[in-house]
Amino acid sequence: MTKLTKAALLIAVSVISACTNPDRFGGAAGNTVDLNNQAGINQSELGSASDPTSPAYFNQTIGDRVLFVVDQSTLTDEAKALLNLQAEWLITNSDFRATIEGHADEQGTREYNLALGNRRAAAVRDYLVSRGVPASRLSTNSFGKERPVATCANESCYSLNRRAVTVIAYSTGGLS
Repeated sequence: MTKLTKAALLIAVSVISACTNPDRFGGAAGNTVDLNNQAGINQSELGSASDPTSPAYFNQTIGDRVLFVVDQSTLTDEAKALLNLQAEWLITNSDFRATIEGHADEQGTREYNLALGNRRAAAVRDYLVSRGVPASRLSTNSFGKERPVATCANESCYSLNRRAVTVIAYSTGGLS
């Protein structure tokens, strides 16, 4: 590599790294993303886990995710019990809307897992609607195997990735 090429490469790397915005993913600089905060949300904006009207209460006390059996989108009794609590919270806190994200483990094709994630998200949405949450406040999205919360090639990781996550957001559109 010539000195000119090395200099140009060094300048390019410096420029690129100097232009990065630490808040580009919606969280403040230094925030970490964990299993209960996949979106990188500033935790202070979520309120207190002891306040039953806060998103932190929803995420930490009620729970934002249900798990599924391999290749299934059928809700387990445990999932239904958690979704009953989610439905109650969403009905009581009508200023919030929810997006249900469907996920799959890394086994299978991308297309298969996207379809499975869609079925899982739809199962959760349909159950929440059956419990009284207005369908107009719910949307679904599938990530298939693209956003694992655990990465390893065994059942302990696979089982955590077979999930649907209810992500709540304040509704500025006045949905009810």
